[in-house]
Amino acid sequence: MLRLYKAIWRHTARQQITLLVLSIIVAGLAAVPLDYQKEIINGLSNGMSYEELLVLGTEMAGIILLSLSIKWLLGYQSGIVGELVINRLRKVIYSDSVRPAGTPGDGIAKGTLSNLISTESETIGKFVGNAVAEPVLQWGTMFSVIGYIAATQPRLGLIVVAIVVPQAILVLSTQYKINKLVRERVLLLRQSLNTITNSQLEQMKQSVLEDFDAIYNARRRIFIWKLSTKFILSSLNGLGLVSVLVLGGWLVLEGKSDVGTIVAATVGLNRIQQPWRLLVTFYRNLSAVQVQYELMRNLLDRLEKEKDAGEATPSGNVL
Repeated sequence: MLRLYKAIWRHTARQQITLLVLSIIVAGLAAVPLDYQKEIINGLSNGMSYEELLVLGTEMAGIILLSLSIKWLLGYQSGIVGELVINRLRKVIYSDSVRPAGTPGDGIAKGTLSNLISTESETIGKFVGNAVAEPVLQWGTMFSVIGYIAATQPRLGLIVVAIVVPQAILVLSTQYKINKLVRERVLLLRQSLNTITNSQLEQMKQSVLEDFDAIYNARRRIFIWKLSTKFILSSLNGLGLVSVLVLGGWLVLEGKSDVGTIVAATVGLNRIQQPWRLLVTFYRNLSAVQVQYELMRNLLDRLEKEKDAGEATPSGNVL
């Protein structure tokens, strides 16, 4: 992972800093609407005037629109960075695969080259656009919302933390198995494409079909692990919501909290579920991209060594 992020920073540092700043701004604004919601709900119970309601509503809408506008800019910039990296990857991979006559080594098989240019480059490039901004945005949003809930009602904040920690442990413990299956799938796909492009199709028909079955089985096992993890995560989220409502209701009945805080806490719990799901998705993408990046990097390193042996000018590192 460290090697991947060093390469990302080396080639896109300036763009990543811009994305980082935008992510921090969006994350900082995440909990602000919750406070407005609490003030409006409690104000309605305490005789709030029409003017006060209008002011709070207008301010809340302004914050939401500002946050969405910055998030739009963040998404656009992330997409552009990703496309630039995809373009660079494809050019370098193709340039390195064009071998002068007499160059030693095996080069890149056509099937592998096709998969590198069409699929693997796109997967890695898209990840680079979100490599820094996405985790900062989602972790920042979660800390912002959890911090707000803990500040207004510490006991409810503890429940939210108790929901997140087991989920993190679960995701980390299951991803290793998924990574092995991703590596297996990528290598099988390269192998089958190489067979198709370099052989007589009729002669190699059974071998290719067996590779396709193996790819299917690898994907099927990935689905089992991912969906099982998702089931447990969703169950923990549901139990967390029930716990917040029961404990919050108990505190209201005892006069130790107010309805606005409980509503804000339940909304906040829903707010952190989305960034948490996105973080889980990001971590899974990171793990899969890391596998593909190492496979691609090893292949390009071999090509550069072969070109050096043939006294050709290497094209230089890519990522």
